[in-house]
Amino acid sequence: MARFWLMKSEPEKYGWDDLVKEGETVWDGVRNHRASNNMRAMEVGDKAFYYHSVTGKEIVGIAEITRNGITDPTDPEGKWATVYIKPVRALERPVTLAEIKADPKLEGIELVRLSRLSVAEITPQEWDYICELAKKPAG
Repeated sequence: MARFWLMKSEPEKYGWDDLVKEGETVWDGVRNHRASNNMRAMEVGDKAFYYHSVTGKEIVGIAEITRNGITDPTDPEGKWATVYIKPVRALERPVTLAEIKADPKLEGIELVRLSRLSVAEITPQEWDYICELAKKPAG
């Protein structure tokens, strides 16, 4: 059964447009045990929200896991995991962190509960709800 995730990146370092332009990328450089374990749990075909952190603070797109079970090539000790992702589509409109925090239906989301986590798990219910939010006008 497919699982859902949220992956954060600073748009100035590697934004959604960069992923779209390249077509696929390795999600390297993560040095947090829970985030790395989340990437170990990912399967090819799983979907992930692409979240712009620092600037924007919003979910902007949907990516798909294309390769899993990989050791991060930037890790000389070989203990950190990574995956490859490709863009699926941009959201109809970005869903902001402020919007997520203000919505009681998303009060348990890891994006808010574990705000420093760069790769978080998203429940199927949260996934569906955020996809619906993206189809509605902001406000």
